[in-house]
Amino acid sequence: MSGTVIDALTYWARTVPDQPAIDFAGDVVTYRELDTWADGVAHDLAARGVTAGDRVSYLGVNSLEWCVAALGAMKVGAISAPFNQRMLAGELTVLVDDCEPTVVYCDAALRSRLDEVHAERPTFQVADFDADVRPLRGITHSPFRTPLSDQSDATAIVFTSGTTGKPKGVVFTHATIAGEMHEWSLMEPIEQNKLRPLLVLPLFTAAGIIWGISRTVLHGGTLLLQPGFDPEAALRVMKDSRATTLTGPPILFEQISRVPGFDGADLSHLTTAHVGGARVPSALVGTWLARGVQLRQIYGQTEIGGSATAMPRHEAADHPDKCGFGGIFTKIRVVDADGNDCAPGEVGQILLRGPGMMPGYWRNEDATRAALIDGWLHTGDLGKLDENGYLTFVDRLKDMIISGGLNISPAEIEQVVNRMPGVEEVAVISVPDEKFGETPAAIVKKVEGLTERDIVEHCNQHLADYKVPRYVVFVDEGLPRMASGKISKRDLRETYSDVPQTYPKVR
Repeated sequence: MSGTVIDALTYWARTVPDQPAIDFAGDVVTYRELDTWADGVAHDLAARGVTAGDRVSYLGVNSLEWCVAALGAMKVGAISAPFNQRMLAGELTVLVDDCEPTVVYCDAALRSRLDEVHAERPTFQVADFDADVRPLRGITHSPFRTPLSDQSDATAIVFTSGTTGKPKGVVFTHATIAGEMHEWSLMEPIEQNKLRPLLVLPLFTAAGIIWGISRTVLHGGTLLLQPGFDPEAALRVMKDSRATTLTGPPILFEQISRVPGFDGADLSHLTTAHVGGARVPSALVGTWLARGVQLRQIYGQTEIGGSATAMPRHEAADHPDKCGFGGIFTKIRVVDADGNDCAPGEVGQILLRGPGMMPGYWRNEDATRAALIDGWLHTGDLGKLDENGYLTFVDRLKDMIISGGLNISPAEIEQVVNRMPGVEEVAVISVPDEKFGETPAAIVKKVEGLTERDIVEHCNQHLADYKVPRYVVFVDEGLPRMASGKISKRDLRETYSDVPQTYPKVR
């Protein structure tokens, strides 16, 4: 499969012009409307000096305007580099320095934050979703002549937190997006124009711009987009709009299942329910199976396109802890520290390769060389393969915390806390959380006069709210260390595994 998302948008606008393309909480735009609206944005971007290969970024909550701005940028041949709207000015400055956008679209509510960045980095133009994108709707614009693209050209950069604390930009090309979606369409057959994904996760993630916008447009389906995750709204839209696909962390499915009326809901149209980011509890599998929906564990990373493998439908109920054996074109290995393939049942690092594998990180050759070795993506995750090649995810070599489906780098939090006067040692670990699955806990060597509230307030000034620790534990002694001198996170996780039961939340 080859071509671009814009090729598909143009095709569906001509062949099924009245097909709903995006249904944003009841506000529907057809393929004809979406195509010409994106043309209007493309003309505006070109007038601002944006050309093929330039970066265009987005800072805002889920909206129709966000989607159209991204498609307009694709029509110009620009590279979409979305930002997490919950980031503070200092965090956004790091991303601006990295991808150097020509234009950044912004929600009016976040304008002051972006203006703060712009004051220090006046290298980009600021555009407004409401003022610059919304007025272009409902007008028939002349078709924008999209430049011819090579399949290896980058079309999106999705930033993912790294263990170093600095986000890394995962590059998506036209080929990786098309190849990934082609593979999944073979494994998960989709009737033409019948794909109806329910998207409640943020558009700035791969789940949003790649698996939400791009996948839906490629298949000529209808994206059921929500402003955010509200369990009651999600269940209502799932039923009334007959969603066919829902993907997210276990907590998403858990909270939907608690909504009154779930027990009697007809969900027979939901043919694909993929769960990733954390282990799926057996009880949760049973709850959804009672509604005729088989939850299936998936495994992947943004660097492999998002999803690499899913447990087959007919085996998922019997093996909820397993993630499948790869795709038609995606392969899995598990290797030891020397790079040798592990025996069945032996834990090692998970390696992947497939059509969705990134060509590299944006402007980060060192990180690319560390991740892509001999044609394989070294995930930094631990897993094991059984005798039939089925993967079981064991743990993260990286200490990444996945809270509510969002990645949090412990190193980034540690760097912030370490800047506080008097702090000598701090380590951030993941602890269980009923609402978000995981949440950060900061273990700090006791400092005279320093309180839990001091640490939270300091973090609030330098980190997005979801990164701020919910637990702060002071210890009298130095933190445990390995022979190398590094703090032993494994020992800390064992010692403080009961933090939610023994310490109060500090926020």
